[in-house]
Amino acid sequence: MRYSFDTVGTCTRKIEFDINDNVITNVTFFGGCPGNLAAISKVVEGKTVEEIEELFKDIRCGSKPTSCTAQLAIAVREAFNELKKRTG
Repeated sequence: MRYSFDTVGTCTRKIEFDINDNVITNVTFFGGCPGNLAAISKVVEGKTVEEIEELFKDIRCGSKPTSCTAQLAIAVREAFNELKKRTG
């Protein structure tokens, strides 16, 4: 399932990715720091929701209360929960 998440409090405006069972692939960030976010997309390719949460959930960007990677952790959890609702 392709999932789209509108971020809050970051330079990145939106994150899109595929989720199949518990595995995340094809992550794309819209806005933000292109080089860093392209690297993050490669790092998380094929990782599970739990692995991404463990890596990124509490990361902050400067004085902001969140970061692009923290938003990714939120997004993958939200997508996983929605997928579970759909599939029962």
